[in-house]
Amino acid sequence: MAGLSVDQGHYSAYGRSSRVDRGVIEESRVVHGSTPAHEIVGAHRALGAAGQADMVWGHAAVRDPDGRGLWTKAAGWGMEEITPARVVLLSDDGEILVGDGPRHIEFHIHAALLRARPDVGATVHTHGEAAAAFAALDVPLRPLSHDAVPFLAPDVVRFTATSDLVATRSLGDALADSLGGANGCLIPGHGMVTVGPDIATAVMHAALLERACRIQLMASVNGGPAVWSSEADVAAKQRGLWSATQLSAGYDYLLRKADAQFGELDRADAGS
Repeated sequence: MAGLSVDQGHYSAYGRSSRVDRGVIEESRVVHGSTPAHEIVGAHRALGAAGQADMVWGHAAVRDPDGRGLWTKAAGWGMEEITPARVVLLSDDGEILVGDGPRHIEFHIHAALLRARPDVGATVHTHGEAAAAFAALDVPLRPLSHDAVPFLAPDVVRFTATSDLVATRSLGDALADSLGGANGCLIPGHGMVTVGPDIATAVMHAALLERACRIQLMASVNGGPAVWSSEADVAAKQRGLWSATQLSAGYDYLLRKADAQFGELDRADAGS
């Protein structure tokens, strides 16, 4: 990135940018989720704290509020390594509008989902280990805990057109078609995708789907599971269990956990 200017005071992973130009992000004192660039930093650190890191692979994106495309991390960096200097703004066809690349080849996942879902403001793609292992079993996801509830209609969606990289516009569109109006889907042999109206919800959906898969894997030992929530209970939970308040509280916890686990970002981390 061409340059960063940070005002005095502690710099955290999520904050407010006073001005965004091509190649330049000037930042003021940080508050949670105040600009897309800082939302991307916080999202990746939260995903890392939730155990979703896969070395330098996996990524989250947010819709650009000015309609220019999507914000995401640059390729080649681990989730816990993301700073505003490692965030890029991409056009819908992958042109880098702000920041230094390279971009991830699977940006098509995010671009397609944002095109297809006007209700979605943020997207996540990870290679969660439990999600990958559970998807390989090809069995229904059961409501063994609250975590599975946001994805059951009545089962979690699976994208099976390919397990390869979603590296073309057509594959991105096919994934978006498979997801439909759901909150997330498994990609057997690959990973998962989740969405939300905001980055907190999209990240929490990824954390919840990974937990739901892990819990069912644990229960599958010795022939289980044998008991899970009834359809009526699931319907009741879907009406009110995972409110925006609860999802935000969970996300804020992951941000705090990331600070404790990875350390809080300072000026040097920000590239000042």
